[in-house]
This record gives sequence, C-alpha cells and structure tokens, in this order.
Amino acid sequence: MPEAGGTADASAAAHSGRESLGTESFGSKLERAMAERGPLCVGIDPHPALLAAWGLNDDAAGVERFSLTVLEAVGSLAAAVKPQVALYERHGSAGMAALERTLAAAAEAGVLSIADAKRGDIGSTMAAYADAWLRDGSSLAADSVTLSPYLGFESLRPALDLAAEYGRGVFVLALTSNPEGASVQHTGGSDSVARKIVQAAAGENARYPGNLGSVGLVVGATVGTALADLDLDLGSVRGPILAPGLGAQGATPADLRRTFGAAYPQVLGTSSRDILKAGPGVRDLAAAAARTLDGLRS
Repeated sequence: MPEAGGTADASAAAHSGRESLGTESFGSKLERAMAERGPLCVGIDPHPALLAAWGLNDDAAGVERFSLTVLEAVGSLAAAVKPQVALYERHGSAGMAALERTLAAAAEAGVLSIADAKRGDIGSTMAAYADAWLRDGSSLAADSVTLSPYLGFESLRPALDLAAEYGRGVFVLALTSNPEGASVQHTGGSDSVARKIVQAAAGENARYPGNLGSVGLVVGATVGTALADLDLDLGSVRGPILAPGLGAQGATPADLRRTFGAAYPQVLGTSSRDILKAGPGVRDLAAAAARTLDGLRS
C-alpha cells in the first residue's frame, strides 16, 4: 500500500484530472454541515427488534416507514445519516427499493447520506460497486459510501476516482472496534495494516483543497488506546473520521475526545440504537438526537 507523501500522492495527482470542475467536494459539504449542525451522524438501522418495538412489521414496508420517520426526526439536526445497507438487503428487491427512497428522501431533506455498504472488490466488480453507489443518476447514489480495503487499498481506485468526479465521498475501514478486527488491522505493529490504510487515505486527500478531504476513515469509537498503541496520526489524514459506537456500544462523547485527541474536530460521532430506541415518536427521536448532539458539542 502506498504511504502518504509517496506513490499515493502521485496516484491522486494522476487521477485528479477526472474531477468535475466546479463540483463541490464531499469533504467541503460535510465540513459545512458539521460547522452548522454539529458532528453527529445518526445511523438508520432497521433491526428486527427495533421494528417490533416500534410496532412495525419486519418487512420492506416496515423498514421504509422506520427510515422515513428517523429522517423526519433528525434530518435538520444531524450532519449526516447512515443507513445500514444489510438491513434493507435482507428484504430483497423491495428492501433495496425502500433504501432507494430513503436516500432520495435524505437528499430532499438536505442531510448528507452515508451508505454503510462496506463494499470492496477488484477490477470491474469494484467499478460496478462504485457505479452503483457513487454515480450521478444511479438510484442507489449516496453522498458517500463505506468501503473495505482488505483486497489492497489500491483496489478501491474506481470508487476513489468516481467519488472525486461526482463530488461524493468514501469512508474506508481502518480501525474497527470488533475484537476480530485486531487480528488483521493491528498486524505489523509499528508498521501495521491500519497504519498503511491511514497513510494511503492521507495521500488520496492531497487531491482536495481546503481543510477536509473526501476520503474518510472508519475508526470505532470504542478502540480505546489502539490509536496510541499503533502510533496512528489521524490528523495527518485531513479527512473525516466516522466513529461508530457512540451510545449503545458504550462510548461517550468524553471517550471520543480522549480517544481522538487533536483529531477530534474531524470526528463524526455516530449513534444508532441509543437514539433509535426513543422511537417511534418523532419528537422523542429528535430529543434523543439533540441530547447526543449537545454532548458532542460541549
């Protein structure tokens, strides 16, 4: 994998000609949204248990009703929303149609969307994933999408370039908080896999002007001392950091400040179940989101 300041910079420069002139970058849009609304991302996770708690059927219609209710409640509060793609996919084509309508509703509401799809493959297959989630005119197009780099960071090239071309973004899995993740991401110690992903993302963001690039990282809110243990400099990435795990998984806003340190201004704190359990009332959901947001701002 290329390191920051090395071949990643050259690669980004070589591909930067594909960017559409005059298209505002995702990083710029997200930076503005975080400044205006605060650093909160609300996960839209229509788990079967939540659907049942809300009195909704575990079907595509229930998933869509759930999703649109969340958007109504938090669309003016959150910098971004993050639909969990798997929870729509489990309902087949009708579920994916519900996701399409959810993404369209997010755009209409003026809130940025992050499709949590964790896509990653090689060659024409990766190009097809990029086309689905990042191309203008695609019914699944989101403002950004999560990606898995574990076939090699450069395998993500079709998505990296298409995102730049259309003013969209990507969030690359770097340091997840699940126990199994360490067996891959921590490998290499001071020259860990996670470190190489961080460095490669930093190199990609060289193509973007301004404060915040469009190549973000996914770093779990509950990773504890792993950033220090692996000597990861997230500030150098100059990209947004999607930090899932706020609330139900145990992380607090204070934990995020302690974990991310100087990089905290780049952090988009993500809460799903802790907010969603307040439903199905729109006012109750909005109040839960506002409380979480206050904690992130204070």
